[in-house]
Amino acid sequence: MNLQDKNAVIYGAGGSIGGGVAKEFAARGARVFLTGRHEPALTKVADEIKETGGVAEVAVVDAMDETAVDAHAASVVAEAGSLDISLNLVPRGDVQGIPLVEMSVEDFVRPITTGVTTNFITARAAARHMITQGSGVILALDSGSAQGSPMMGATGSIDAALDTYIRNLAVEIGPHGVRALGIWVAGIPETFTPEKLSAVYNQLPASPEMMANVLDGLTEARMTKRSPLLAEVAATLAFLASDGAMGITGTFVNVTSMFPS
Repeated sequence: MNLQDKNAVIYGAGGSIGGGVAKEFAARGARVFLTGRHEPALTKVADEIKETGGVAEVAVVDAMDETAVDAHAASVVAEAGSLDISLNLVPRGDVQGIPLVEMSVEDFVRPITTGVTTNFITARAAARHMITQGSGVILALDSGSAQGSPMMGATGSIDAALDTYIRNLAVEIGPHGVRALGIWVAGIPETFTPEKLSAVYNQLPASPEMMANVLDGLTEARMTKRSPLLAEVAATLAFLASDGAMGITGTFVNVTSMFPS
């Protein structure tokens, strides 16, 4: 129970990764505040957490809306007494599989704008409260593609921006007892569906055969020749959010098994 009495806000909690991480945080003793734009998905995760004895709250919050994010963060502190963990898992709308010279401006710019904006707004909201209380951790997630990955569209560019932002934020807020760090995650098979893959690789058909080919390619690209499980990713984030990781900040932990870091 290494997150006992911690209050954690998860943005984008209705997705596959968000739900898995929220359940892991709650199982380790955290009170989780689930946010996103689709209430039914959030409520489903919250109900599953409550069924196992965990504590979860739901709020519809658009992470692109700084007023809404600031108000929600303030409400968490007013209700729970502190904001100890902030995790951004908001989808960015990445488009991949198209050469950069053939990509539209809209498809290239959208994930950069969304990723930078939501991470800045949510981290800023959390950091302001964490600085006041003298503790807390801000967590981010990207694919680690800034290391150089072809046919990934704007993914490498936004990953690089997020990597740099988190490192710079960590330097500024560290003296106040607040940490900022993240993990690299490049593909969790349990979270994939043909429809989700087709939305990213929109030139490919949404079919089981297409999904199998993508998953096989990911496995082959990994140094360990195996893909990380959702439970492993969630456990890593839970450790990084815990007091047992107090010495870790300003960096990204590689959970891809792909890019040497």
